[in-house]
Amino acid sequence: MKKVIDFRSDTVTRPSAAMRAAMMAAEVGDDVYGDDPSVNRLQEKLADMAGHEAALLVASGTQSNLVALLTHCGRGDEYIVGQQYHTYLYESGGAASLGGIVPQPVAVEADGSLALASIDAVIKQKDIHFARSRLLSLENTHLGKVLSNTYLASAIALAKGHQLATHLDGARVFNAAVAQGIPLSAITARFDTVSICCSKGLGAPVGSVLCGSRAFINEAKRWRKMVGGGMRQAGLLAGAIEYALDHHIERLAEDHANALALEKGLKNISAIKVETAHTNMLYIELESSERGTALGAYLRERGILISAGKRIRLVTHLDIDPDSVSTMIQTMHEFFRA
Repeated sequence: MKKVIDFRSDTVTRPSAAMRAAMMAAEVGDDVYGDDPSVNRLQEKLADMAGHEAALLVASGTQSNLVALLTHCGRGDEYIVGQQYHTYLYESGGAASLGGIVPQPVAVEADGSLALASIDAVIKQKDIHFARSRLLSLENTHLGKVLSNTYLASAIALAKGHQLATHLDGARVFNAAVAQGIPLSAITARFDTVSICCSKGLGAPVGSVLCGSRAFINEAKRWRKMVGGGMRQAGLLAGAIEYALDHHIERLAEDHANALALEKGLKNISAIKVETAHTNMLYIELESSERGTALGAYLRERGILISAGKRIRLVTHLDIDPDSVSTMIQTMHEFFRA
């Protein structure tokens, strides 16, 4: 069977034989009762790596962010967030729909950050006419772009100066850490809470982890239960995630190198605009959506999958090797020569 090369997302990875073996060997219990030793060990390990007191395993990044927002904010409270950040744009309005939490979106700068002046401008005065500003939610990486620690320190200081809590959607924060050559905690410890997705670059099949103070995580467990996130013998998932933490962090640098190689190989195709690759993501833009759809069909016939459109995101991951990149480059050149 011919290998399918899938550039759609780093969520498409499949567990290796070694990861499956770790899952099968995991000791399990009932996690809702707190009795799953593999989950407990994972939560302690990732909390320590992130520089926090405690952690909570949940089903997905969306659920992790939702539980964080519901724990931070009450009905009528407001969280400040990037207009293009995942927690605002791609999570079905869960905080507003389920928690009555008011989003205050802010335009995202070219580097993926929120301008400090823009954040400051939307923080509400304490007045009965306004929603209560409670939380600043950032994202790192954003579209593959790494937010610098200097910026993060300034944004957090601004938030704290207004008595706002801070949350990081760190779905790909390990990519940010590896790209900068720093430990995870150097990014995450300064936030009140951080959501870490384990089914993206780390390559686990399911699961995200929410980290924070012990008191916060104890309260978050109630919200996790309320939104249907209480899992039973979840140690099977914890076993996969712990394997990923032990084996798949440093190798993220390979994904970053493959994205750069892909950028270099596509740069000389005049019919497309090739943006700068950041961590494990490369964006290209075609002249029209129709042309993008045709490209998608052409690649699919040759065993390569993309999310076709006018502007296309290409994502490298542990199932994409240098040969996959070379095949993609060659096939793209063939399409545009035809």
